[in-house]
Amino acid sequence: MYRIPRSTQAVSLPQGGSLTKLAYYSTVQHKVARVRSFDHSGKDIENEPLYEISVQEEITARLHFIKFENNYIETCLDFIKDHLVNTETQVIKATGGGAYKFKDLIEKKLGLKVDKEDVMTCLIKGCNFLLRNIPHEVFAYQKDSDTEFRFQTNHPNIFPYLLVNIGSGVSIVKVESEDKFEWIGGSSIGGGTFWGLGALLTKTKKFDELLQLASKGQHTNVDMLVKDVYGGACQTLGLSGNLIASSFGKSTTADKEFSKEDMAKSLLHMISNDIGQLACLYAKLHNLDKIYFGGFFIRGHPVTMRTITFSINFFSKGEVQALFLRHEGYLGAIGAFLKGAEQDNPNQYSWGENYAGSSGLMSTSPDVYPMQRTRSGTFDMFEMDRLERPLVNLPLLKDPSTYIPDTVDLTDDAMARKYWLTCFEEALDGVAKRAAASQPDSVDAPERAEKFRQKYWNKLQTLRQQPFAYGTLTVRSLLDTREHCLNEFNFPDPYSKVKQKENGIALKCFQSVIESLDSLGWEERQFALVKGLLAGNVFDWGAKAVSDVLECEPQFGFEEAKSKLQERPWLEDSYSQWLERLKEGPPHKCALIFADNSGIDIILGVFPFVRELLSRGTEVILACNSGPALNDVTYSESLIVAERIAAMDPVIQSALKEEKLLLVQTGSSSPCLDLSRLDKGLAVLVRERKTDLVIIEGMGRAIHTNYYAALKCESLKLAVIKNSWLADRLGGKIFSVIFNAWRLQGLERLIHQ
Repeated sequence: MYRIPRSTQAVSLPQGGSLTKLAYYSTVQHKVARVRSFDHSGKDIENEPLYEISVQEEITARLHFIKFENNYIETCLDFIKDHLVNTETQVIKATGGGAYKFKDLIEKKLGLKVDKEDVMTCLIKGCNFLLRNIPHEVFAYQKDSDTEFRFQTNHPNIFPYLLVNIGSGVSIVKVESEDKFEWIGGSSIGGGTFWGLGALLTKTKKFDELLQLASKGQHTNVDMLVKDVYGGACQTLGLSGNLIASSFGKSTTADKEFSKEDMAKSLLHMISNDIGQLACLYAKLHNLDKIYFGGFFIRGHPVTMRTITFSINFFSKGEVQALFLRHEGYLGAIGAFLKGAEQDNPNQYSWGENYAGSSGLMSTSPDVYPMQRTRSGTFDMFEMDRLERPLVNLPLLKDPSTYIPDTVDLTDDAMARKYWLTCFEEALDGVAKRAAASQPDSVDAPERAEKFRQKYWNKLQTLRQQPFAYGTLTVRSLLDTREHCLNEFNFPDPYSKVKQKENGIALKCFQSVIESLDSLGWEERQFALVKGLLAGNVFDWGAKAVSDVLECEPQFGFEEAKSKLQERPWLEDSYSQWLERLKEGPPHKCALIFADNSGIDIILGVFPFVRELLSRGTEVILACNSGPALNDVTYSESLIVAERIAAMDPVIQSALKEEKLLLVQTGSSSPCLDLSRLDKGLAVLVRERKTDLVIIEGMGRAIHTNYYAALKCESLKLAVIKNSWLADRLGGKIFSVIFNAWRLQGLERLIHQ
């Protein structure tokens, strides 16, 4: 690990009857790449780099969550004492029954005051926090489906809902808003019951081992079914003969010993069914159709989730949905932390899961997954990083509640999953090599690059076995996980020098490209501008077909890229409609453009297009990544590029001065684009400027994501397909063109009147 906790601001130690969940906050030091303009006053800048690149140390906030069995409470307290307690720490937050049970031990061992927090308040705070910040936190479980875990997208309106927390016992809470909730019921028959009775029946003391026994058992050997009671007459009752009529019912009549596996399975069914029926009755009573199940009893265990889901569906006749949380065991821990850190107001920030430091949702039964971790007392880890800026929905999304950023669900599509995992595996050595080469003055760069390679390789192997580990598996999540792993080993921007060089070369060509465009007639110029956008999009170091060309042919340029483009008609071709819109319709009021790559793409493709829109009287918001990813242009780089272009071009210079051209950051550091998690400042600007055109360019932003995104306004999605497999999937060839212009029906009628 190359990011080191510097200080601990808050620690919470929520405890249930069986498990201790530790939550702590740390400030973490890591490296970031910065760019700034050189002072070129009085110098010949012809052969100098465009800007200066520096690597600086930055401090960010991170939340850590770890689980311990209460048998290992001493180990947990030793960990806190050795790593987390400092001279500033005076109080430790605790919630749950263990806050009372272990109070004296904690105060004696750590020398700290235990501040007990209300259990329900902590649970609700923790649940709301996850629902707001983790896009694929919630899932429905589907028995015998190719995709067992069906993840839900974040709904902008999360209330009201029913939270059923299954710890040692069961608590049922109706949640109506951030601060309004009501405990409406519960049961003493919960996870502690399963563990306790299971230990008596099987002599198995470990919770995980008990679940493993249940996964191998056959409950029908122990349970009495409806058909055992009524025989063939059960059909006249309108009941399935396979329903359980009496849990453990056969033990009263069968003169034999039952296996540990069968008894554990029967016990798990009995408790899960009971909880499911109870939750369903409360949901119906309070007119709620969403039930979130949390607590460490769930554990992502298939038999538990399947039984609860079946019970909810059966008793509600499909009207109530059983939903589970990937991090269900941490609700109280997160809430206790939030209570302890209220002075820092963590809720005013957006947070994101750190894939490099999180262990992910575990598999079905442990024997199915040979790489199952075997830690003695510590369970899954979960880390969240505080993002620099609050993230919100793009206001122009047609329906935020149904928006899904990703085009292909690799969790569901086995063929696509196999291809893309192999693709990322094969590219890994090259990425590690480039990472090491990007820091030639660092002695330990090769060692760190190898550690990065090993870590990301292990992540890919986990995802082969458990594609659902971090939510819905997509090309975007694979790219983001790679970026997280690179950052973990202090490679903040491996392509910084490449981008610097390409930006400098492209700027030298800008004036000649503009002169060439200005010499064309209006209609010819529109096509040349679009072709320039597409040609610029070819320069993508994230695509192997292109990176191979760029490595071998360093002189490969703008005109060569144009020659590689598919001839019209394109694979998706609505250029004629776009041209008609420009001819017949009024100028757009404001265009939002999501830019892709640095160099030729942004400078010779995007900026000439921006210039044309400005000339039509359209204001432009140019949005670039907040942080680096591959060779994508970043916001800070775009500022320098725009400054240099303005010095050459009066149209751009005037637009910047009059704020008709605004450069903003997206809030993202990904090669893809999630329109539901964008910088809040960008969203405000989109509203203020009454944006009526959205342009998304690039394979990552317009094909891997947002291919099907529906907006309230006109949109233009364009990209060049630089992956042979993807081209074949879409019915084309490599360097096929996607040009998808969509306009409002009312505007079409206006044009044709």
